[in-house]
Amino acid sequence: MSIEALEAQLTEDMKTAMRAKDQVRLEAVRSIRAALTTEKTSAANQGSLTEAQAIAVLQRLKKQRVESAEIFNAQDRKDLAEVEEAQLVVIQGYLPAALEGAELTAAVRDLLAEHGFTNAAQFGQAMGLISKALAGRADGKAVSAEVKALLS
Repeated sequence: MSIEALEAQLTEDMKTAMRAKDQVRLEAVRSIRAALTTEKTSAANQGSLTEAQAIAVLQRLKKQRVESAEIFNAQDRKDLAEVEEAQLVVIQGYLPAALEGAELTAAVRDLLAEHGFTNAAQFGQAMGLISKALAGRADGKAVSAEVKALLS
């Protein structure tokens, strides 16, 4: 999804959430829009944002919600944890489908073969290339585990 399409979808979803009086969805969409705007207007980006940067912003928001929910659950604040988890579901709806299991293994295997990585000594180089290639589509820990398994 292009940045323009994502922003248009967020605007439309915000209007829909307002009409439906869905506070959880509204807050989640507003936080996404705010984070994207902040990232876009930062000095490093000079008013533009790539798709990879937008995905990174969404993943950062996802991680924040997961961590907040864990903290709230640990402190026995189920009400706040439920809000964070509901917002997490909304944020995940804007992220591309993640590679898992056999799809991830196949993608890592293809990238290793394409770049000629064959032994564990090349792990660092392989992770650098594969992480960039699968950015936003796979969890870093899962990618690392797959690369280790396939190179050993």
